[in-house]
Amino acid sequence: MNIFWHELRAYRKSIMIWAGAMTLLAVAYIFLFQGLGRDIADFKAFLSNMPDVMIKSFNILVESISTLEGFYSFVFSFVLLCGAIQAMNLGTAIVSKEVRDKTADFLLTKPVSRIGIILSKLLAALVVLVMTNIIYLGLTTFAAVAVVSRFNLKVFFLISLTLFFVQLLFLALGILIAVIAGKIKSVISVSLSTVFGLYVLGSLGSILGEENVRYFSPFRYFDPVYIIDHAAYETSFVVTGMVLIIAAIGVSCLVYAKKDIHTV
Repeated sequence: MNIFWHELRAYRKSIMIWAGAMTLLAVAYIFLFQGLGRDIADFKAFLSNMPDVMIKSFNILVESISTLEGFYSFVFSFVLLCGAIQAMNLGTAIVSKEVRDKTADFLLTKPVSRIGIILSKLLAALVVLVMTNIIYLGLTTFAAVAVVSRFNLKVFFLISLTLFFVQLLFLALGILIAVIAGKIKSVISVSLSTVFGLYVLGSLGSILGEENVRYFSPFRYFDPVYIIDHAAYETSFVVTGMVLIIAAIGVSCLVYAKKDIHTV
């Protein structure tokens, strides 16, 4: 439990920084939507004339852009990108920093099992993401309700909630990479390359119209078009995401419990 509180204290500032940045980005677009007013039709016409490749790569919902949900889903793709970087960086750093900072020998001499160590770190990381999403969801929903008179609150909430699910996937992936790789010199470079690589992969899948590519990019697990039309998630991708998270965490625990950890 001391490990849990230590990690939580270490990342308390990052919660405010990431939550604040993502909230500011989303709220700015909510105010922009309200400010467009009647000009939203002209904006929709402008988007319709954009190249099809650009529309698909940025997942722009031209038909729904005149609604808050459709307009919000455009900026939300960038919010997802920020959230994925936060989760990937968190998952990679929280495990690998003991080796990188040469404190692994001190930690491993404590009367706690390796499984206890990694689970405490995982729980701390999970709480960090939960707190980030509570702040983000609370402030963006408040802004939407206060600024826009009519919109589908359920759809807005479902789109926003996908941030947490995508972050869980990248958190699990980051922990798995950190456990397998061992010493990581630059956490941010690993995080950025992985996140942007999967983002580009998802964009290419959308451009080429390859539906199966969606399974390889967490960014495409929650299609805003489907959410807006059905006010629900696609079951197959929810199940796939859950299986991947459980598998990644399970493998991470097994590997961490048995591998040689370099000490000073």
